[in-house]
Amino acid sequence: MADCSSLQKSLVWCQGRPELPGVKRRIYYISKYDIVKWPTLQHDANGRLTSASYSGDFTLLADSKWKYIDIIADKSQLTSEAQGEYPSQTQLNKLVAVHPGVDAEATAAAAYLNNNDNVFLVEDMRGAFRVVGSEKWPTKTTVTQDLGQGVTGSTSTTINVEATDECPAPFYAGKIVVDEGTINEDGNSSQSSGGSSSGGGSSVPVYDSGVYLNGMLYNITKGSKLTIAGNLSSMKFTGKDMTSITYEYQGEIETEIDVEYPAGTVATWKGSITAPKTITIRRTEGQRDNRQVVVWFTIELVTSSSSNDEDESWGD
Repeated sequence: MADCSSLQKSLVWCQGRPELPGVKRRIYYISKYDIVKWPTLQHDANGRLTSASYSGDFTLLADSKWKYIDIIADKSQLTSEAQGEYPSQTQLNKLVAVHPGVDAEATAAAAYLNNNDNVFLVEDMRGAFRVVGSEKWPTKTTVTQDLGQGVTGSTSTTINVEATDECPAPFYAGKIVVDEGTINEDGNSSQSSGGSSSGGGSSVPVYDSGVYLNGMLYNITKGSKLTIAGNLSSMKFTGKDMTSITYEYQGEIETEIDVEYPAGTVATWKGSITAPKTITIRRTEGQRDNRQVVVWFTIELVTSSSSNDEDESWGD
């Protein structure tokens, strides 16, 4: 006999928890033709979704990368509505993305998007990426342009996307390979649903590879070592559901770097660590009982006289 027990769970909301509306100013897209393997949504034996988050990463054709479109966030929106009849209802995810330009590049992108089956990644205000587009159903993309009217008018290229899916715009916290590098370089085999972070929660911390040191962007890989000439005055880390980042150097106690909540999307430090010193940066990884603190990367501060020996890894 089939197990038809309910999968439903209570839905909690903590009083006073902010729910930030809107989407961020950059979306990513790629043709489904360039996707070799999709991440997966988890189902039970009856085909029912057990999570709204993808597990695994998008695997792309060699040399293929996600492209981005800068949009006017205040005029753009992601919505989802049910469609069809019981028991065959699905979700229709709709994206309206307004790009301000109408130049040759925007017009060429419009022609490309109109005639391709695409997938879009949209980042919400908590730093979670949502997927518009499914492996099972085609994505419909239509583009309109407005060259404005009169001296007070405005120009725009508006991208309208409709994509059928099993649930409202699933979450994705895996790798996003772009021309500038890789977002979420370590990827995730088990995604979370983008909820707010708590030390013992079920979410998996995600750390962006781009790290700001003294206001400069560096691309970091796990276990890497950076050499910087001079003192260290600031550090900034971004990601999602980050729970703990610490630093330690010779003779000093390991110190916590403040992580902003909710969602653990930003961690910042300001102070003064003088060269020469070796600084070890550690982070918390894993889920629930499997959480562990590991070495992320090290910073070698050298005096300016040693700057010719630098081995820096710079971001764009």
